[in-house]
Amino acid sequence: MAKKSTKLGTEPISKLLVQQAVPAAIGILVMSLNMIVDTIFVGRWIGSLAISAITVVVQPTFFIATIGLAVGIGGSSVLSRALGAGNHPKALKVFGNQITLTFFLSAVLTILGLVFQDGLIEFFGADDSFKDLALPYYRIVLYGIVMLAMCMMGNNVIRAEGKPKFAMYAMLLPAIGNILMDYILIKVLGMGMEGAAWATFISYAICFAFILWFFVFKTELRLRWSSFFLENKLVKEIASLSFVTFARQGVIAVLGVLLIKVLIAQGDALDVASYGIISRMLMFALFPVIGVNQGFLPIAGYNYGAEKFSRVRESINTSIKYSLILAVMIFAIIMMFPSEIVSIFISHSDNLDAETVANNQEILKRTPSALRWVFAATPVIVVQLIGASYFQAIGRAVPALLLSLTKQGFFLIPLLFILPPFFGVFGVWISFPIADILATSVTGYYLNKAVRKDLVET
Repeated sequence: MAKKSTKLGTEPISKLLVQQAVPAAIGILVMSLNMIVDTIFVGRWIGSLAISAITVVVQPTFFIATIGLAVGIGGSSVLSRALGAGNHPKALKVFGNQITLTFFLSAVLTILGLVFQDGLIEFFGADDSFKDLALPYYRIVLYGIVMLAMCMMGNNVIRAEGKPKFAMYAMLLPAIGNILMDYILIKVLGMGMEGAAWATFISYAICFAFILWFFVFKTELRLRWSSFFLENKLVKEIASLSFVTFARQGVIAVLGVLLIKVLIAQGDALDVASYGIISRMLMFALFPVIGVNQGFLPIAGYNYGAEKFSRVRESINTSIKYSLILAVMIFAIIMMFPSEIVSIFISHSDNLDAETVANNQEILKRTPSALRWVFAATPVIVVQLIGASYFQAIGRAVPALLLSLTKQGFFLIPLLFILPPFFGVFGVWISFPIADILATSVTGYYLNKAVRKDLVET
C-alpha cells in the first residue's frame, strides 16, 4: 500500500487543500468551541471577573505549551520535505528529535512556572480583584501542560504524514471531554475555578492518550530507540524553523501581557474581560481561515521538497482564494451581530447580586463596538497568514520569522504604546485593524517577490 504522504505530490491541489484544511478547520473549530464554552461556563456560573482570571492564565500556560507547537510546526516542515524527497530515515530521526526536544523543554518550563507561580500571575496582569480566582486555575492547568505540548507537537506530525483526519480527532476528543467535564465539575459539583481547571487538565490527558495511540498503532513513522537521541545538525534545522513559531507565540504572549496592563491602566478589569471574550472570538471566528493555512503547510512543504514548483504556486493561489471567501463571510457576521455574540458569554439570571448585574451590563455595553474594531480588517489578513506560512513551509527561517512577527511585533505592540495615551481603551481596539493592514502590505510584497524569483520550473 502506498504511503499516505505521497498523495501530497500527485493529487489535485484543490482536492488536497480540502482534504487537509477541512479536518484541520473542524479540529480548530472544536478546540475553539471548547475555549468558548469554557469561557461561557466560567462567565455564567462563576462570574465576569472569572473571565478576566482565565484570560490572564492563558498567557503563561499557552506560552509553555507553545514549545510543542513550535517544535511540531518547525520540525514538520523538515519532516514534510524529507518525505517529499523520499528520505524516510531522516523523517524518522526528525520525529524522534521532536519528541525529545518537546518533552524536556516543556518540562523545565513547567517546573519553573510552578516554582514562581505567584510572581508570574502578577507579571501577566492579575490584580487584586481577580488574583485569587486566577491562582488555583493556573496551578492545576500547569500540571498537565507537558501533555498539551506533546499533543501540539504530535498533531502537526500527523498532518505532515498526510493524515489530517487523525489530527482532527486529536483536537475533537479532548474538546468534547472538556465541555462535558466543565458542566459536571462547575455546574453539577460546584467546584468553581478548580473545577474549570481540572476539566482542562482532563482534556489534555485525553488528547495525549489519543496521540500516543496513533503513534503506536497508526503511523508510518516507526521509531527506533536511536531516533530519540538528539542529532546536532537536525536540532539546528528544527530549531531554526521552530523559532519562527516560538518567537511568534512569544510575541503574542508579550502582547497579551501588554494588552492586559494597558487595559487596566486605561480602563479596569472589565475591559480585560472584554478582551477575554474578543480573544476567544478571534480563534473561533477565524477557524476556517486557520484551517486552510494549516492545510496549506504540508502541501507546500512536500511539493517544494519534491521540486514541483508549479504545484507550490498553485497551492499559494488556491489557499489565498479560499481563505478570502471565508474571511469575508466571517467579517459580515461579526459586523452584523456583535451584541448577540457578546451576550452569549454573560449570565442573564435573575438570581445575580447587584455588583455582578452591574458588571455584566457594563461588559454588554463596552464589548460589541470593540469586537467590530478588532475584526475590521479581517478580509485582508489571509495574505499575511499564507505568506508567512509559505516561507516556513519551504524552510526559509529568517523571512518566515520576520513576516510572522510583522503584525504583533512590528506594528501592534508599538501601536499600543502610541495610541492608548491619546484615545484611551479605544486606542487599544483600533490598533488591531491598523496592524492588520500594515502587516498584510509588507507580507504581500515579499511573497510576490519570492514566488517570482524562486518558484521557477527548471
